[in-house]
Amino acid sequence: MLRSYRSLVGGRPADGVGWVHWVRVGDMLEAPYDMAALKATLDTGEAGPDALTHPSLVGRVALSGPGQRRQALAAARAHQPAWGRLPPAGRVGLVTAFHQVLRARQDELLDLLVAEGHPVRVARMEIATMLAAVHPATVTVAAGLMSCDHRVNGRRVELVRKPDGVVGLIPARNAAAATLVFSAVMTLAAGNAVVVDLPPSAPLSAAFVCHELIAPLLAGHDRVFSALCAPVREVVPEWLASPDLDDIYYFGPSDRGLELAAECLRHGKKPVLELSANDTVVVWRDARVDLAITAMLEAFYASGQICLTPNRAVLHPEIADEALKGLQREIERLPVGRPERPDVILGPVVRRAEFTEVVAEAVGAGATLVTGGEFVDVHGVPRARGPFIRPALLKVDGLEQARTLRAAREETFCPLLTAVIADPPISPT
Repeated sequence: MLRSYRSLVGGRPADGVGWVHWVRVGDMLEAPYDMAALKATLDTGEAGPDALTHPSLVGRVALSGPGQRRQALAAARAHQPAWGRLPPAGRVGLVTAFHQVLRARQDELLDLLVAEGHPVRVARMEIATMLAAVHPATVTVAAGLMSCDHRVNGRRVELVRKPDGVVGLIPARNAAAATLVFSAVMTLAAGNAVVVDLPPSAPLSAAFVCHELIAPLLAGHDRVFSALCAPVREVVPEWLASPDLDDIYYFGPSDRGLELAAECLRHGKKPVLELSANDTVVVWRDARVDLAITAMLEAFYASGQICLTPNRAVLHPEIADEALKGLQREIERLPVGRPERPDVILGPVVRRAEFTEVVAEAVGAGATLVTGGEFVDVHGVPRARGPFIRPALLKVDGLEQARTLRAAREETFCPLLTAVIADPPISPT
């Protein structure tokens, strides 16, 4: 079944200014030129009617024009006050209902995530994380944070959180559906109106969440929610200039996020930022090395292109050799392949040039490339333009050297784990 999502403007479906079509990534990896040609002819409107029945075509999402984007903000501004005046308990019910519908339809979402290129094992983990984020236990904690009432020195102090108004949301391009769940549902429950800009690079699973999971739950207040799809470079200047937008909620790299924060403040908007992470696994001398290896292997889920995984490890020198040998053995067993395969956790790599630069910088500064780094195709055959990269393990001696390397300092967003051997303890004299 071809899924087709029009623009959602103030809760109302509307024709867009074109379409972004989505071809199953597994088929794209097997026949890249044929699938790229199919997508290009469909996106440009040059394909014949039979192309919409192609078995590799999964769905399409309408592109939104400037007029629709203005209408969405105007509708959000007009209808947010009534939504914000509802009792918090009523709005919190939205999250509970969303949890139920997500559980019921998680298999559909799983199929779309895999079609977008998320390995099925990673997609299951993402959905489990989404369900946890809107679980009733999580909702109870979040609802308790909406107000605080206590007495201090005989005086009653009541703190109540109020909605900001209209929030423009930019989900992460690599995990649009997941970051949409983490942010949009709770932002709506807090009494805000939300206008989502779905990334044209991967809009399908996020469009499913907006159109089929969130919007139907807003009956009677659906005008406070819009789901558009347009290049972020066009949308952000419009949002900054609009009197109908209060906050910009952004997921993405730190450098761009900090620039956006400055622009928001100059225009009187509130920035809400989720920026790059740089998580570390610390493996000390009393650790169980087998469990530590399992933890470090998480660096390669989705080829390291999700922010929930570590990208460096600090190893105590007494167990470093054992841990590195075991880790290398497990890394070299990780297969590449179609995302539908249950044994695959690696995905096609987007920042290929950055991977090459980061590894070359580290090796040039004295780090050791223990294993990996080759570009390969979906069958594991070495190809200069292969979409996959064999998982790479870098060994860096000492924290001082690590502080100078991008591979250790920054979120690399590629299948690379930098193992830093901690400096040996100083013997007492």
